[in-house]
Amino acid sequence: MDYYKESIETVFSSLNTSTEGISTEEAKKRQEEQGFNEISRKERQSTFSMFIDTFKDPMVIVLLIVAIVQIVLGEAVESLIIFAVLIINSILSVVQTKKAEDSLESLRRMATPTSTVIRNGRLQNVEARELVKGDIVLLEAGDNIPADGRLIEAESLQVVEGALTGESVASDKFVDKLEEDAPLADRSNMTYSGTLVTYGRGKMVVTAIGEETEMGKVAQLIQSAEAKQTPLQRKLEDFSKKLGIGILILSILIFAIQAVRIFLGDSQDYTVPLVNAFMFAVAVAVAAIPEALQSIVTIVLSVGTNKMAKQHVIIRQLPAVETLGSTSVICTDKTGTLTQNKMTVVDAFIPNGESNLFSGDKQTWSESERLLMQIAVLANDSNIDEKGESSGDPTEVALIAYSNKQGAPYEEIRKKYPRLLELPFDSSRKRMSTVHEINGEKRLLTKGGPDIIFDLCSRIKLNGEIVELTEERLEALKAQNEKFSDQAFRVLAFAYKPIEKDTIEVEDESDLIFVGLLAMIDPPREEVYHAVQDAEKAGIKTVMITGDHKTTARAIGRDLNIFKEGDLAYTGQELDALSDEELMNNLEKISVYARVTPENKIRIVDAWQKKNQVTAMTGDGVNDAPALKQADIGIAMGSGTDVAKDASAMILTDDNFVSIVHAVAVGRTVYSNIKKAIAYLFSGNLGAVIAILVALLLNWVNPFTALQLLFINLANDSLPAIALGLEPREPNVMNESPRDPDEPIFSGKTLSTVIFRGSLIGLAVIISQFIGLQYSAEISVAMAFTTLILSRTLQIFPARSTTQTSFEAGFFTNKFILMAFIACLGLYGITLLPVVRGVFSIPDTFGLMHWAIATGLALSTTVLMELKKKVFPAK
Repeated sequence: MDYYKESIETVFSSLNTSTEGISTEEAKKRQEEQGFNEISRKERQSTFSMFIDTFKDPMVIVLLIVAIVQIVLGEAVESLIIFAVLIINSILSVVQTKKAEDSLESLRRMATPTSTVIRNGRLQNVEARELVKGDIVLLEAGDNIPADGRLIEAESLQVVEGALTGESVASDKFVDKLEEDAPLADRSNMTYSGTLVTYGRGKMVVTAIGEETEMGKVAQLIQSAEAKQTPLQRKLEDFSKKLGIGILILSILIFAIQAVRIFLGDSQDYTVPLVNAFMFAVAVAVAAIPEALQSIVTIVLSVGTNKMAKQHVIIRQLPAVETLGSTSVICTDKTGTLTQNKMTVVDAFIPNGESNLFSGDKQTWSESERLLMQIAVLANDSNIDEKGESSGDPTEVALIAYSNKQGAPYEEIRKKYPRLLELPFDSSRKRMSTVHEINGEKRLLTKGGPDIIFDLCSRIKLNGEIVELTEERLEALKAQNEKFSDQAFRVLAFAYKPIEKDTIEVEDESDLIFVGLLAMIDPPREEVYHAVQDAEKAGIKTVMITGDHKTTARAIGRDLNIFKEGDLAYTGQELDALSDEELMNNLEKISVYARVTPENKIRIVDAWQKKNQVTAMTGDGVNDAPALKQADIGIAMGSGTDVAKDASAMILTDDNFVSIVHAVAVGRTVYSNIKKAIAYLFSGNLGAVIAILVALLLNWVNPFTALQLLFINLANDSLPAIALGLEPREPNVMNESPRDPDEPIFSGKTLSTVIFRGSLIGLAVIISQFIGLQYSAEISVAMAFTTLILSRTLQIFPARSTTQTSFEAGFFTNKFILMAFIACLGLYGITLLPVVRGVFSIPDTFGLMHWAIATGLALSTTVLMELKKKVFPAK
């Protein structure tokens, strides 16, 4: 049904409702039929499915097959332990992934909007997601409309529908049905989900919820778009393929060498030795490839999202956290993000030119000052409640807040001079008038835009006297208005006249007496000044993009030091006139864009991306969704539309630019911690591979058994790497330039770190095995195993930073490091217990002296790793 073409009675009949609303029982029944008033999300993968997926890795499958073969050959105990290790690894992976998903889900539910509805004939507050068709919803200034609806009441109602229609001007709303077909923007008796009430009040009957709403339809299109892989995802995928091929070749080589030795040996039974050799080769592959890497990255990113949530940032896509680390350009909206989104009166003018207006002591005010404040408060529909929360047009709220600040509580003024009559504001008149009895005289009080009020005035209050508004005096008023406008102030004019009538009409707004001007601005957030400086120090360029006028945008940009000497400011229209080549040539000088369209935003983002800059873009409307998708990091406002949020990678719950800069710092820290975890994992794995290869070349016994390698993988991979991912922010993280998005996983610094640490660990294991061979082959394996597992465990301390030693970083700044260290030692301790040491090939003859030598070698690797930071500091 086209509800906008139907009468209210027909709409009620169609939806089986009335002005009294529906009952609570009926609402529950309809909710079961219609579902919740929300956009459906993709079903989450089941826990069991996640668990099964962990066994799909080719190496794991081969290992399972070999373990089964070993059971058939009678080696049941070791195979069962291998099964147990693999299952524990899978459980850890699933738990980590579920934790990441659950944290995102809880963040998504952090703020639940509510709506005021009529149910059972009385007002109730319900969650917006619980609305159903037929609900009667009350609308007031400041409300985000929660569903599509047909208006049944409208008192001077104005709604900003730009998020849906692209129109920046508020639309006037009425209740009369329309006789002909009308496009969405012209359906004056309808309201739509995600739009904002800016003025007046009204009631609507819900006609569509969730995906049936106009917003829902667009949201589904946005959700169906495929998201791009982040740099880290692409690099990990590419690196994993190359690493897998390399490890496969290495494993084949190890198996081939051992197989040749078996065939050249004296044994008549080749089956068991070959199976053991194959088992060892597969175990080497499993140990060399950090299977837990993906789950570790997931959990570290998840921890990053929780940190950001405390700083008013909700991350919708986990990998976006690391992309923040390479962000080099932030294209940010002005209103509410850089500014307070709170109009504030900053100056006043009355015709006698008095300075120091409104001294704060109302007893000292002149008659003109008192009258100016009275008009500002009385010809005004806004309110501020006892909690300090405001409702109404932001400009009107600024006026009553100013009155309160100057020691004249607006409620006292309204109580003293109650409203008798009114002519509400409308978009065609661009003014508002009310009638009050003041000092025994009925007066018509009018406020509006200066140009409008000037034309309606014939007199002026000057030095307490009412005199003619001459051309000269009018020019002086216009000059003052122009002066305010040059400062990017929004200006309102105030006038009055005595009136005797008991009714008023638009025609009565004439022959007015001009009283004065009030200038206001949406001031920058205090904390933004410092945040812009922090971004600049971090090598990040801040670009302001706004729908405001160029003069206003440039003034705010200059105040915040975004717009500097030599910078350029363009309007959307001027941007359209530039060729692509001209834009690319001027791009780095353009700091401010004003009066932009969604198409302009996409072009700006695209231009920066062509310069290989990782670009963040803010937005709040449906029309911003394409630009948010195009950006490397789309940032939706918490006060914005669901469609914008669905198109974004992150959401600012406080709409604050400072939160973006904080998120970049967290993103850089998270990426740095992921690199630390990667360096830790591969250093340990490299050490094991080096020891194995040297043993093969020297024809020593294998330094480890297959079970030992798998156990080391379990004990030393997940917990220490996750603990490293929880490292606090390093001091210099925001003093470095943005990371190159094309930087490989193993950049020069990381690769050299892995080689150095891995070589130290490998050398320590080789020396340990050599010493052990002087006693027996069994002792050598036990010593090599002990040295490797303890070297990897101790490596967690130098792995915390490439610039700071453990003492400088502080042993207690990351309690998870200590917990992981103790857990790893505890797991190693289990292998020394009398009942299990035989399973791990640790003979009874392995005593305290052997253990002390192996431990000393492991400790020496840590000392050398820390010394390198002081002798050869990282640049």
